[in-house]
Amino acid sequence: MNDDSASAYPARADLLTWRAADGSPLWLPAQSGLTPADIVTTEFSMWRYAATLPIPHSDRVSLGEGCTPLVELDSCGTLGKLEWLNPTSSFKDRGVAMMISQLKALGAQRVLEDSSGNAGSSVAAYARAAGMQATILAPAHTSSHKISQIRSFGATVELISGSRDDVSAAAVTLAQQIPYASHNWNPYFLHGIKTIGYEIWESLAFTLPDNIVTVAGSGSIALGLDLAFTELRQAGQITKSPRIFVGQPLGFDPIVHLANGTTPPPSNIEKPARLAEGASITRPVRGAQVAEVVRRSGGHGVSVSDEQIARATQYLVSRGIFAEPTSALAYAATEILRDSGVITSSEQTVVVLTGTGLKAAEAMAAALAWGKADI
Repeated sequence: MNDDSASAYPARADLLTWRAADGSPLWLPAQSGLTPADIVTTEFSMWRYAATLPIPHSDRVSLGEGCTPLVELDSCGTLGKLEWLNPTSSFKDRGVAMMISQLKALGAQRVLEDSSGNAGSSVAAYARAAGMQATILAPAHTSSHKISQIRSFGATVELISGSRDDVSAAAVTLAQQIPYASHNWNPYFLHGIKTIGYEIWESLAFTLPDNIVTVAGSGSIALGLDLAFTELRQAGQITKSPRIFVGQPLGFDPIVHLANGTTPPPSNIEKPARLAEGASITRPVRGAQVAEVVRRSGGHGVSVSDEQIARATQYLVSRGIFAEPTSALAYAATEILRDSGVITSSEQTVVVLTGTGLKAAEAMAAALAWGKADI
């Protein structure tokens, strides 16, 4: 993907290089791709796709991330990609494994991250595995279970009052002194996330579904999927990519409006979305890139209300799937798309379920009580 809002990653990057001189995010282009014969089938992790990953074996920091299952979600044959079956229970482990591996290769001894929870947990775990000290900035309202997990890995946690964007601003200041392991800014992160696309392709007997639906906070899953499909086209393995749809919580939906060409209402929101705290981002770093990927795929954005998120959470639990509300938002978006006729039951659809309800106890309790009690 070419996008004027991103700059090429410099060949001679140092530990404090995390964005371009003009302030734009850095971009690492698609790699050469692979064929089924290139898959390392004895490697039961995302590193089975090593031929497409821009990290040498000697620099890998891995906890066995990847190889998550696809399970049937409903009578329409919708498939869910259960991404909480990663080492720290979220999809972020894929990207963080790549990012920490790259920083290790550059000689990092400490790293900084800002996160609403899952990315912070992941960076703390992988930094510990790599022998690095991690400092995690998180919103004061972050789930206590996620904060406990971060601290358990020995990371320093600083809770910041205000919005998710205030936390990012604080991190930018500290990044002048500490290597910034930012899942929003680091382009290596996206090359870990792209392995979701490769796994879907391999799991479906080297074919792709008609549609993929995912939640978007900053939109890294959509960007990673586009990288994977671009590489597969370049390798001659596919001729057509799935439509990519992104769901965001109502009021925290800038990518939806960018992708759909609509104007968002004025917003000065200091609190997170009531249920989908993990997607409460109003100024995503790569928002323009994500919107372009979604539009080019033939998909669009979907704004999802708290009630719709709660209903989707309850439905998934009824199927034995304990997805946190931020994650269940993607299934809610799928239902909206199906009800409007954009997605049909004759098409194959994969929903990326990003995190477990075990790490969002407060939001989970609220979602499960919705409509049953005054909350």
